[in-house]
Amino acid sequence: MSDKELSKDVLKVSSSAEINAEPVEEKTAVSVVKICGMTEAQVRTGVSGMSFKDSVDHQFESEDCGEVHIRLTGPKKAVKSAVKEIKAAFGINVFTSHEEKTLEDVVVELLLANKLTVSTVESLTGGLLAGRIINVPGVSDIYKAGFITYSNKAKRKLAGVSRKTIDKFGAVSEQTAKEMSKGSANLYKADVVAAVTGNAGPDESEGKPVGLVYIGVNVAGKITTREYHFDGDRRQIREKTVTAALVLMRECILEYYGKVTFGGDS
Repeated sequence: MSDKELSKDVLKVSSSAEINAEPVEEKTAVSVVKICGMTEAQVRTGVSGMSFKDSVDHQFESEDCGEVHIRLTGPKKAVKSAVKEIKAAFGINVFTSHEEKTLEDVVVELLLANKLTVSTVESLTGGLLAGRIINVPGVSDIYKAGFITYSNKAKRKLAGVSRKTIDKFGAVSEQTAKEMSKGSANLYKADVVAAVTGNAGPDESEGKPVGLVYIGVNVAGKITTREYHFDGDRRQIREKTVTAALVLMRECILEYYGKVTFGGDS
């Protein structure tokens, strides 16, 4: 066989191999989009009309603390497109698409980026909010003080709440949460103060139902208060309260200082 004939045979074999070769599958990717401030039912409803739902496997994970995570698995490009679509739809409620990042990580990043100091004053959560914030490395540069003001006396002495406010509205009230955040900011000179008060159960207290919570966030003197009604046992109510406080802190800081960054995402 001549070299020319051999070359033709090699070319035929090569062409045949290329034709019969299986297509190279696109690399599978996994991403977790974390959402706060919404229920799983609300998230599911929002996702139901999105374009990616038939091309990317998506699982919903509800956390006891009140977060909803969407775990996406599929071709890399499709997953990336799905993350982008979810962020566009849910906006500020998406706080990250990095699995290792937590809500407190994102809040502390915002505080550090804006050079803001922070303090916490807690009733029903008993230091859980402070604990989650202090879990984040680097927070020692900005965390000023944290107090557990469980009794009415402590609310007056350590958080600056007036006796008149507690007598008139009760310890579990919007007015008390507002004064807790205002008084603590004045006492401890923090740029951001988160104050929480509520009834974690198991019984009514001062006529206030189990799960009723008030959170006040003071950012540079502007105070935002919210009323919440959480279900679950005592532990779940306390955990949901902490998450709600972090959500409100993030919302207020973003409103006052800057845009959404999705927890380090580009």
